[in-house]
Amino acid sequence: MYELLGICLVLTALLAVNSLASLLLTAIWRLGESRLAHLSAHARAEILFGMRALPPALALMCAAILVIPAYLAYEPHVTSEVVSTKLAMLAVLSAAGLVFALWRAYRSWFATRSLLRGWLRVSQQIQLHDLIIPTFRIEHSFPIIAVVGSIRPRLFVASSVLDALTKEELAAAIAHERGHLIARDNLKRLVLRACRDLLILAPLGRSLDRAWAQAAEAAADEHAARENPDRALNLASALVKIAKMIPERERAEVPLGAYLIGAEETQGVKARIRRLIDIASHGIDKRNNRSLILTTQAISLIGFALFAIAAACNPRVLIGVHELIEHTVALLC
Repeated sequence: MYELLGICLVLTALLAVNSLASLLLTAIWRLGESRLAHLSAHARAEILFGMRALPPALALMCAAILVIPAYLAYEPHVTSEVVSTKLAMLAVLSAAGLVFALWRAYRSWFATRSLLRGWLRVSQQIQLHDLIIPTFRIEHSFPIIAVVGSIRPRLFVASSVLDALTKEELAAAIAHERGHLIARDNLKRLVLRACRDLLILAPLGRSLDRAWAQAAEAAADEHAARENPDRALNLASALVKIAKMIPERERAEVPLGAYLIGAEETQGVKARIRRLIDIASHGIDKRNNRSLILTTQAISLIGFALFAIAAACNPRVLIGVHELIEHTVALLC
């Protein structure tokens, strides 16, 4: 019973901390979204990614640094406490979230790998300017131009896109995809999907997921425009052409793929085009928010480190955590 009770408490702690942190950060983003509008799209995307990845990381840290040491140090091996039905249900729910997240991550990776193999068999490798990843021309009914894969990414471009776009429009589209590559958006997409699946019955943070996706696309657009201001209109023109080529009611989705235009709604494309026209007319704010991002990340890491040191060096912290565990078990009985 000692081991079973400990496992259930750890799983319940993971679920509770992850849920509360996700709810809190979602509320913070909704309240402060307008105040962060002046930041670059890249900065917003980085902040949103951190906000979505933080709750699971915080939950794991609390379990590893606080709950497990407190339970092992102060819980007697012989105890009259039992695993109640409520505690067992919470533990099962938490375990199901972990298994589901791992399964979805594996399924996304396997589906992308299978699709890559199929596409590589029917595609032809080509060379495009200023692109260091393997690039392939493919015959496809959807106007595909996408970076596929997170570890060894490849670029696929449909023949219809290559034939329809001018040299300048194609260069702008490639610059957009290069923005996704630099930001490693496909890998981040995999992490965010796992973070979302950890809360299978309470999918908190969906607004953050959507906001990140929009910010990531805007950041890639801004990357293309920042490389060459003239590319803003060329990219907008490419978006218009490709949007018109999309077959009715057809979607092209790859779990780990960054599309120029994928499964997003038409309204999303219109907003991107308006933003690119605005950039072409008024220029782009070239202020680098990298210092803000690095400062935020450094503060978070330092805070986590101080938290870990305090927990490890002060027995009162673990005693307090154990008292909280006792109250939790009594409440759920």
